[in-house]
Amino acid sequence: MITNTADCHFLAWRYLGRRYRLIVKPSMEVALRGIPRLAALTLILEKNKVRHNFSDAEMSRLCEEKNAYYNRLIAKMSEADILPGILDFLKACKASEIKLGLVSSSLNAPKILEKLGLTAYFDCIVDPSTVAEGKPSPDIFLKAVTQLGVSVTECIGIEDAASGIAAINAAGIFSVGIGSEKVLSKAKLLLRNTCELSLELFN
Repeated sequence: MITNTADCHFLAWRYLGRRYRLIVKPSMEVALRGIPRLAALTLILEKNKVRHNFSDAEMSRLCEEKNAYYNRLIAKMSEADILPGILDFLKACKASEIKLGLVSSSLNAPKILEKLGLTAYFDCIVDPSTVAEGKPSPDIFLKAVTQLGVSVTECIGIEDAASGIAAINAAGIFSVGIGSEKVLSKAKLLLRNTCELSLELFN
């Protein structure tokens, strides 16, 4: 929830779809958001009823091809791509000595933070490679809690994907959804956009 990588991910999946004659409809974007790469590819192949045509090795290769295209897209990112209100919120957290962890379904999170100039704001970064299961399993958020050295009751999780909200809730963390109520109905607190983020909300 610091920049809009969802569009880049979906463009990369659409690119892969064109390459291999897979239908990746705009209506699938929400379902693909916030889940690990292999899970997203599996969903696309199942929707196209061709999962049985691809071996595990072929799926790994397709995931790498998608990631290569995604990396070309995020290479163009800069500080101008930080979502409105995010930088002020991060600065306020640091000024109040609040620890910050970044939990991402992408292995590219460190690269994105560097592009945005935000690396120094985060005390830890956790991605699916460090846990048994990605979102919607709570593992990735619980790993961040451990690395931050706090308890789940002291934490707030902020997400824009249903899988992320499910993972936060399963971890016993207070969940904040940013976006559509239809998609994020399970969030404990729902905000329309990142401009509404404020420490005052959580006092």
